[in-house]
Order: sequence, then structure tokens, then C-alpha cells
Amino acid sequence: MASDDPNYNSLRQSNVGCFGLFESIDDHDAASALFDAAASWLRRKGRTEMMGPIDYSTNYVCGLLIDGFQFPPTILTAHNPSYYQHLIESCGFIKAKDWYAWWFADPAKAVAQLRRFAARFETRCPALIRPANLRNLRDESRRLREVYNQAWEKNWGFVPFTQAEIEFMTKELKPLLVPEFAWIAEIGNEPVGFTLCLPDINVVLRDLDGRLTRFGLPIGLIKLLLHKKRIRKGRLIALGVIEKYRRTGIAEMLVLRVMEETMLKRGITGELSMTLEDNFMINRFLEAIGAHRYKTYRIYSRSIPLRRTLNR
Repeated sequence: MASDDPNYNSLRQSNVGCFGLFESIDDHDAASALFDAAASWLRRKGRTEMMGPIDYSTNYVCGLLIDGFQFPPTILTAHNPSYYQHLIESCGFIKAKDWYAWWFADPAKAVAQLRRFAARFETRCPALIRPANLRNLRDESRRLREVYNQAWEKNWGFVPFTQAEIEFMTKELKPLLVPEFAWIAEIGNEPVGFTLCLPDINVVLRDLDGRLTRFGLPIGLIKLLLHKKRIRKGRLIALGVIEKYRRTGIAEMLVLRVMEETMLKRGITGELSMTLEDNFMINRFLEAIGAHRYKTYRIYSRSIPLRRTLNR
């Protein structure tokens, strides 16, 4: 897939298109033909650079798994054959940015650490930490969009969520949401941070052999929804605090709350992903509370050469 996001280029003053949904046999010529076709389409859009794998924008599934193949993919993360790295690099792509996934092997240890961090700030931090109101998802998604677009705006690859996108994503994720998996930090009535965790339905999908229907009936889908609350593996997919309120303990208290309510009370283990390789503050924080970096994903880029013209 080739995709072009005018919003990203307008925000970044760049001239970049993306490739995504990449699948290929281990054959350089086959991969090269795919990339050349994508580059040709993007060239017609006037783009001079191509990066990926990005399924349209970094708000969606993105990155090539280059380390951690022995671990199964969690919900909304990429997984690919190990030969893809060599295949993509052989087609002229170079590293643009790495992203990390972190595993919490000992939630009790992480919670103990977080409680010590949170205790330093709790008395002087004015934020209220409350569970998201899943009965009023339309309003809550608006609040999360406001925080997301402020908290992530300086991150590499960031593009803001439009209202249409957040409404679509809310509709898609609604069947998977579980109470106490999403928390919002507010000061006054204004949201200043949030964290969102999802049960890893991939665990159930493996048992269903990836089939949601059998004989035309939604048998797999019914099983998936019935087993949603029994899943003991999750993914913390978002943690953000607007810049003005960072280093106030809000991030620590958000993570503490979701880990207390999911990992300890429900016996869930899982990952936090993805973090940028140069987001030193959050990466050091995760190491400090006992998380282990166990996967690495990479975004690649290459220039799109101008079409050659022949002199006749």
C-alpha cells in the first residue's frame, strides 16, 4: 500500500509519502517491484521521500519488527518474518527511527516502585485521576483527542487525530474496552493526561485459529466477546500528559492506577508500547519501575528519485 497524508506534510513542512501493509516472499526483485510501484504513485503526488512500514500514519499500526520475533504479537502491533529487514534494506531503505515495546514481568514490583514515586507528588499534585466513562464514549473520546493532540505534538512522526478519525477508532475499539482499563487525569474540568490499556484479544484469536465465523455464523466473534474479561494479557497502548503538567507525578499516578486495577486485581501481565528510542524520559521511567525492553520496531525511509527523461 502507498498512502499520502496532506495533513502530516502540512504540519511538518515535509514532502513524504508512506508505504504500509507490506508482504512479500523472500525475493529482492518482487519487493523492489512493489516499492517501485509505490514510489511511482507517490511521485505523481509530488512526494520526494517514502517511509514505512506505516499503515497511513503513526496513529495506526506501524513499524517493522526487527527484534523479539520469539514473542507473539499483541493487539494492534505488527509482526513479520525476520527476512523483511534485509529485504527492505536491500531496496535502498535506511533507518529513520526505532520504537520499543516493554514487558512487565513482575507487576507487583512495578506497582511497589510506582507507589513510592506517586507518594512524592500526591499531596501537591492537583490532578484528579478517574476511570473513563465508557457509557459516554463520544464525550470521553473528545477529551482523549484533546490530550493526545497536545501531549504527542512534539513526537517524531506525530500527526494529529481528526475528529472523524477519533470517532471511527472509538467505534472500532468499543467492543474491546473494559472498565478500569482507561484512566483520565483532570485539573478542574480540563483533561491533562490519560492512559489506555486493552485486553490482548490475540490470545483468543489464536485459539480460534483466526476465524470469527464458521458456517456463516459468528461463532468465533461470540467466543471472543465472552472471553474478553477472562484474558490475562494486555497492552498499555497510550500514556500521555500535556507538556505543562509533566514532571508533576501525573504520569506515574496514571500508570499506577491502571496497573493496580488491571495487573494486580485481575492478574493481568503484558506490555507497554510503543515508545520512541529517543524518548529518554519515558524509557528511563519504564526501566526504573522494572519493565524490560523486549521488542524493537523500525521505520525506514528512502528518497523518491525524479522520473528520468530520455533525450531523443
